[in-house]
Amino acid sequence: MTTLLGFDFGPRKIGVAVGQMITRSATPLTTLRSRNDRPDWEQIQRLIQDWKPSALILGLPYNMDDTEVDWSPRVHRFARQLQGRFGLPVHLVDERLTSIEAHRQLSARPGRKPPTREAVDAAAAALILETWLCEQD
Repeated sequence: MTTLLGFDFGPRKIGVAVGQMITRSATPLTTLRSRNDRPDWEQIQRLIQDWKPSALILGLPYNMDDTEVDWSPRVHRFARQLQGRFGLPVHLVDERLTSIEAHRQLSARPGRKPPTREAVDAAAAALILETWLCEQD
């Protein structure tokens, strides 16, 4: 297992990042828009064909009291769909505060405009993926 794709799932947008087991690092790739409450499966398939990941990492949102957010069943459904469509293992990881941290990191870059929501989503996907990578022995 060397290349991985990470996802920051949202009802309207999905941030995507690519990462490597060897370096235990991740890079934001893109943010995909959902259409009619459906993920852009064609774009996801293209990303999987292009990067040939051995596994997919998906952020699972939690509240600060360790309970899953009210829309987390949609994340679980997306995880099942990813696994069913592409036959790859899907690992869920706590994504608590990743969007806030992604926004903070992007905003801290000198001389840059405020980050777009799409840039934040892709950066959050990279943080989700890096979280999972750091948890591996």
